[in-house]
Amino acid sequence: MKFELYNQHNAPKDSQPLLEKSIKEFGMIPNLHAVLAESPAALEAYQFLHQLFQQTSFDKDEITVVWQTINVEHECHYCVPAHTGIANMMKVDQDITDALRNRREIANNKLQVLHLTTLALVRNRGHLSEQQQAGFFAAGYQRRHLLEIILGISQKVISNYTNHQADTPVDKPFQKFAWNK
Repeated sequence: MKFELYNQHNAPKDSQPLLEKSIKEFGMIPNLHAVLAESPAALEAYQFLHQLFQQTSFDKDEITVVWQTINVEHECHYCVPAHTGIANMMKVDQDITDALRNRREIANNKLQVLHLTTLALVRNRGHLSEQQQAGFFAAGYQRRHLLEIILGISQKVISNYTNHQADTPVDKPFQKFAWNK
C-alpha cells in the first residue's frame, strides 16, 4: 500500500500546524514529515525527539556519528542521504561522513568509540558488555551520553522504520547524496 505525501493543506487537521513547523524549520516539508503526517502523534513525536536530540551534550560531529551509525545499520535509503546533506550544512568533516556511509573506521578515536557503542546498542537492543561500557567511559564519555544515544536511537527508529514501510522518496536537495547498502 502506498503512503500519502501530505502537505499543510490536505494533511489531517492535527498535522497541519506540525507541517507548518516543518516549513519554518527546514524551508520545506521533508518527505518523511509528509508521510508521518498521516499520524499526527507520530509526526509530533518525531519532531520533538529531533529537537531534543539536537539539545543533547553531543557536538555536531557526535550528533552526526549517532544519527548516521543508526541510519546505515538500519539501511535507511532516505535518512542516510538526508543526514549526509544535514552534516554538510553543519560543516561536519567529510571524512567522518564518508567513513560512516561506507562502514569504515573513523580516524578520530573518540568518535570511533561513539560509533561502535551506538552500533552495539542498536545491534544488541540496548545491551552493552562491561568491556564495551568501560571502553566508552575510557574515551571520555559519561552515563548521560549513553542515555543520549538511546534518545537518538528512539528518534531514528521512528524515521528509519517509517521510511522502510513508506519507501519515502528522497527529497530533491538530498538526492545527490543517494546511498545504497
